[in-house]
Amino acid sequence: MVSTGAVPNLAFRRLRGQRSAGEFAAAVRRSAREIGEQVACDARYIGRVESGEIRCPNYAYERVFLHMFPGTTLADLGFSPRETVRGRGARTPADIPPPPTLHSDTYEESDVLRRVFMTSGTTAMAAATLGLGPPSAAPPDPRRVGETEVRAVEKAVRQIRLLDDRHGADGLYRRASRPLRAAYALLDSGAATRRSTADRLHAGAGELAISVGWLAHDSGRFEDARSHYAEALATARVAGDAALEAHAFCNTSFLARDTGRPRESVRAAEAGQRAAQPLGSPRLLALLALREAGGRAGLGDRTGCERAIGRAHTAFGRGPCDADPEWMTFFREAELEMLEAQCWSALGDWSRAARHARRAARLQDPHFTRNLALYRTELTWDLARAGRVAEAAAAGHQVLDLLGRVRSTRIRGMLAEAVAVLVPQRCVTEVRDFLDRHTEAREPTAS
Repeated sequence: MVSTGAVPNLAFRRLRGQRSAGEFAAAVRRSAREIGEQVACDARYIGRVESGEIRCPNYAYERVFLHMFPGTTLADLGFSPRETVRGRGARTPADIPPPPTLHSDTYEESDVLRRVFMTSGTTAMAAATLGLGPPSAAPPDPRRVGETEVRAVEKAVRQIRLLDDRHGADGLYRRASRPLRAAYALLDSGAATRRSTADRLHAGAGELAISVGWLAHDSGRFEDARSHYAEALATARVAGDAALEAHAFCNTSFLARDTGRPRESVRAAEAGQRAAQPLGSPRLLALLALREAGGRAGLGDRTGCERAIGRAHTAFGRGPCDADPEWMTFFREAELEMLEAQCWSALGDWSRAARHARRAARLQDPHFTRNLALYRTELTWDLARAGRVAEAAAAGHQVLDLLGRVRSTRIRGMLAEAVAVLVPQRCVTEVRDFLDRHTEAREPTAS
């Protein structure tokens, strides 16, 4: 709700011109991709800016807006000086921090999210924002459930994804489960009387279930992950939400592949493709085709795997579009290469797998710390199985460089498998040095 006294931002409204708020939001997202930023801009955000509710954008949006309108300042765009909004000292353009890194305390969004999640504030934030209070509190007042609560669910999804990209899942899973319960409590209350609000609440709760399911998946809690993905799929079916259904099937396929059920992986990926077909997102179809390829590789079906990979490349080559789901920001060329590497690895073509894994690591945005560690772990494994043990050891050192910042049971398990392959080659100096360092990294430190 816009606060009393908000002054409409007419300058920003003029910049939008004849475009709808949704069309302008899409242009903002495209501009963000051009400079490697990630912003979840939609028509509601544009409306909040134009109404004056957002008096000054955060640093990520600032970079995007200044990229869209070269030569302008925030004042030219109708925004208030930052120091008058947040009580901070004024900054020149040179002072604006670079895109976020793990330890960038000056980057506003990253800093806020770290403090929320890493100090066990997740529960308090979710309960307070969703109007639920502590776990023992009474159910929310139905009259209070609306835009604020739906926005809180959507924000929780984005927070989880961002922190997972930076830190991995192990430290987040337990804390992220309470916002999920809060979201489903809102659904069960039947408090959202408007159809549009109810649809967004279903979609937000389903996406939150998938995000929490992924945290369980990445931290080795496979049965929990299976349950959360099934919950999201059921929510999608109840709401008739094809986009949520496709996402749930995508993750279900991924989990089935990781837990040795390749036939189920193929079936889930095919179901996801059927759900995604009318959504108009080639990138989503590409990802689902790669999920299918992974399952077929697990079955030893080389021909079927190659066909699915071919479809994935064709769809991916059509480029991004406005219909691409927000959760797919991770799916860039680096991820395409990684998923193909895993297919060739499953088929035993180690050298070919290593080529794709190396390319994935080279292409990956360093801000996605968890995925960079994952890609380099895959490279270590493939090189070790290909008999290129010195190269494998070098890649393994790069993984260890990152594991101090990434907590992922899945990645550590993959690295342990590569280590097991390298142990018989301990006589090689590079291998011995890596194995010794890996052992030291596993040993508990004195308290």
